[in-house]
Amino acid sequence: MATASDASEALLFPGVAVWLGAMVPKRWAKRAVTRNTIKRQIYTLGSELSASLEPRAHVVRLRSGFDRAQFPSATSDALKAAVRSELQLLFARARPPVVVSTKP
Repeated sequence: MATASDASEALLFPGVAVWLGAMVPKRWAKRAVTRNTIKRQIYTLGSELSASLEPRAHVVRLRSGFDRAQFPSATSDALKAAVRSELQLLFARARPPVVVSTKP
Protein backbone atom coordinates (compact mmCIF):
# COMPACT_ATOMS: atom_id res chain seq x y z
CA MET A 1 0.00 0.00 0.00
CA ALA A 2 1.42 3.40 -0.97
CA THR A 3 1.74 6.01 1.73
CA ALA A 4 1.37 9.78 1.47
CA SER A 5 5.15 10.23 1.63
CA ASP A 6 5.59 7.82 -1.30
CA ALA A 7 3.21 9.91 -3.34
CA SER A 8 4.96 13.19 -2.49
CA GLU A 9 8.38 11.71 -3.31
CA ALA A 10 7.04 10.50 -6.65
CA LEU A 11 5.96 14.05 -7.47
CA LEU A 12 9.24 15.65 -6.38
CA PHE A 13 11.66 13.18 -7.96
CA PRO A 14 10.07 11.31 -10.87
CA GLY A 15 11.92 8.22 -12.02
CA VAL A 16 14.94 6.53 -10.54
CA ALA A 17 17.90 8.87 -10.87
CA VAL A 18 20.58 10.73 -8.98
CA TRP A 19 19.40 14.26 -8.14
CA LEU A 20 21.97 16.78 -6.94
CA GLY A 21 21.40 20.11 -5.23
CA ALA A 22 23.88 22.71 -3.96
CA MET A 23 23.47 25.25 -1.17
CA VAL A 24 26.23 27.84 -0.77
CA PRO A 25 25.05 30.59 1.62
CA LYS A 26 26.39 34.14 1.62
CA ARG A 27 27.41 33.64 5.22
CA TRP A 28 30.28 31.36 4.16
CA ALA A 29 31.06 32.70 0.68
CA LYS A 30 30.52 36.46 0.52
CA ARG A 31 31.23 37.00 -3.16
CA ALA A 32 28.80 35.70 -5.79
CA VAL A 33 31.67 34.61 -8.02
CA THR A 34 32.98 32.41 -5.18
CA ARG A 35 29.55 30.87 -4.57
CA ASN A 36 29.13 30.18 -8.29
CA THR A 37 32.61 28.64 -8.52
CA ILE A 38 31.85 26.33 -5.60
CA LYS A 39 28.47 25.35 -7.09
CA ARG A 40 30.10 24.60 -10.45
CA GLN A 41 32.60 22.33 -8.68
CA ILE A 42 29.74 20.54 -6.89
CA TYR A 43 27.76 19.95 -10.08
CA THR A 44 30.81 18.98 -12.16
CA LEU A 45 32.11 16.42 -9.68
CA GLY A 46 28.58 15.21 -8.97
CA SER A 47 27.96 14.49 -12.64
CA GLU A 48 31.32 12.69 -12.92
CA LEU A 49 30.51 10.48 -9.92
CA SER A 50 26.77 10.06 -10.46
CA ALA A 51 27.17 6.47 -11.64
CA SER A 52 28.62 5.49 -8.26
CA LEU A 53 25.96 7.29 -6.17
CA GLU A 54 22.68 5.79 -5.03
CA PRO A 55 19.67 6.91 -7.08
CA ARG A 56 18.16 9.49 -4.73
CA ALA A 57 18.30 13.21 -3.99
CA HIS A 58 21.66 14.42 -2.65
CA VAL A 59 22.13 17.94 -1.26
CA VAL A 60 25.56 19.46 -0.72
CA ARG A 61 25.61 22.39 1.71
CA LEU A 62 28.60 24.56 2.52
CA ARG A 63 28.92 24.54 6.31
CA SER A 64 32.05 26.62 6.80
CA GLY A 65 33.85 29.32 4.90
CA PHE A 66 37.04 29.42 2.91
CA ASP A 67 39.55 31.92 4.27
CA ARG A 68 39.82 34.95 1.97
CA ALA A 69 43.41 35.47 3.09
CA GLN A 70 44.32 31.98 1.89
CA PHE A 71 42.24 32.25 -1.32
CA PRO A 72 42.30 35.94 -2.36
CA SER A 73 41.01 35.20 -5.86
CA ALA A 74 37.46 33.93 -6.01
CA THR A 75 38.24 31.69 -8.95
CA SER A 76 41.82 30.69 -8.16
CA ASP A 77 43.10 27.24 -8.99
CA ALA A 78 43.98 26.79 -5.30
CA LEU A 79 40.37 27.39 -4.25
CA LYS A 80 39.07 25.03 -6.92
CA ALA A 81 41.52 22.33 -5.82
CA ALA A 82 40.58 22.76 -2.15
CA VAL A 83 36.86 22.57 -2.93
CA ARG A 84 37.35 19.57 -5.22
CA SER A 85 39.35 17.61 -2.62
CA GLU A 86 36.70 18.20 0.06
CA LEU A 87 33.94 17.22 -2.35
CA GLN A 88 35.74 14.01 -3.29
CA LEU A 89 35.85 13.04 0.39
CA LEU A 90 32.18 13.92 0.80
CA PHE A 91 31.05 11.98 -2.26
CA ALA A 92 33.16 8.99 -1.15
CA ARG A 93 31.12 8.92 2.06
CA ALA A 94 27.87 9.12 0.07
CA ARG A 95 28.62 6.05 -2.03
CA PRO A 96 26.87 2.86 -0.99
CA PRO A 97 29.10 0.37 0.83
CA VAL A 98 30.42 -2.53 -1.18
CA VAL A 99 29.15 -5.82 0.24
CA VAL A 100 31.43 -8.76 -0.32
CA SER A 101 29.80 -12.14 -0.05
CA THR A 102 31.80 -14.89 1.63
CA LYS A 103 29.55 -17.64 0.34
CA PRO A 104 31.05 -19.86 -2.37
